[in-house]
Amino acid sequence: MTTLIRARGPRELLAYVPYRLGYRPRDSVVLVGLRGPRGRVGLVVRVDVEDLADVERGPQVARTVLAHLAADGAGRVVLVAYTDAPLRAAVPTAARERAAVEHCREAVESLLGPTDVWVVSSTGWSGLDCTDLTCCPADGRPLRELEGSEVGAHMVLAGESVADSREEALRIPRATADARRRAARAARRARARPGAPQLGTLSGVPSGAPSAGTTVAWRLEGLRAWRSATALLADGEGGVPATLPATLVGRLEAALESVPVRDAVLLSLVPGGDDDLAERTVRGVDAEAGTGAAIARLVDPAVAVVPDPSLTGPARVVLEAVVAHAARGRAAPALTLLALVAWWHGDGGRAAERLREALAEDPAYRLALLLLSAVDAGVPPGWVRARE
Repeated sequence: MTTLIRARGPRELLAYVPYRLGYRPRDSVVLVGLRGPRGRVGLVVRVDVEDLADVERGPQVARTVLAHLAADGAGRVVLVAYTDAPLRAAVPTAARERAAVEHCREAVESLLGPTDVWVVSSTGWSGLDCTDLTCCPADGRPLRELEGSEVGAHMVLAGESVADSREEALRIPRATADARRRAARAARRARARPGAPQLGTLSGVPSGAPSAGTTVAWRLEGLRAWRSATALLADGEGGVPATLPATLVGRLEAALESVPVRDAVLLSLVPGGDDDLAERTVRGVDAEAGTGAAIARLVDPAVAVVPDPSLTGPARVVLEAVVAHAARGRAAPALTLLALVAWWHGDGGRAAERLREALAEDPAYRLALLLLSAVDAGVPPGWVRARE
């Protein structure tokens, strides 16, 4: 679902931030970019108080985040501190949180001029600089004002929800035991068929009996399974089934263990490419140039494209279903693709978490290691760099 939000006032803006993040922030400063004269909400970035408060690193972290918001077209930036520290009381116990806010404020005001700073605690919300107790009482205005806002009501009616923590928002719940058993049986059947990759074969071609044609047929069947699964979710809104068939998910778990199938899945998500590229990739026929061009649209600012939610949204749901059903040690390919999609959307925190999970499943998984090096280095996707 795409929701157009304009900042009609602090109450509506503060109500929207947790829905945008997917969880209620804690011990954080959130920077909200506002585009254009009508104050349309753009990029929203959450940073830990601990990272921003550091005397040496904090100001640089704030400037780096602000650069991304400015590249996204922000003409104004609003700061929201999520903390129970008494920021408005000017007491030593809030020194760390105050430093985090001030490092952000100095970065924003040096580029964009005066900015509003709001504080949201577990009991209320208020303006940091407001001294009118009738407007902003000592304990803040009631949080129920945010929950009952127009934006809050709209998001609830649209079926959106907010997790209580970042950890809960990132967690992929396990499927039921029965569903996992059915998926495991389907995955075993797929791995037992001629042409299936064997563990330890980088090419996905087993040593021994199967012919090249048999191997390609197995891969094509896996690609068709992927397309069937994403087609079930293509509308992205009403009518989406609660779960995908466990047998289909198990087939995909096995299919993604083939590097050509995994790469074909990735390439199918990149707009503007050759319609036949995914199939040529699994066939191993004349796909190198097309693959290079598709990867360039992820990383090269000169030709980069913005991810299309109509493609990446269903893909994320399918990949999370694979993770939810996967046997221990089998989820690294799906987790790595989820990390790449998150990185492409500019969500480095989610990408890093998915890569951590992927490498816990398979510490030697090459694509996860390569992507982790880019995430750790703070390399943004090409479309972000193009706007800088």
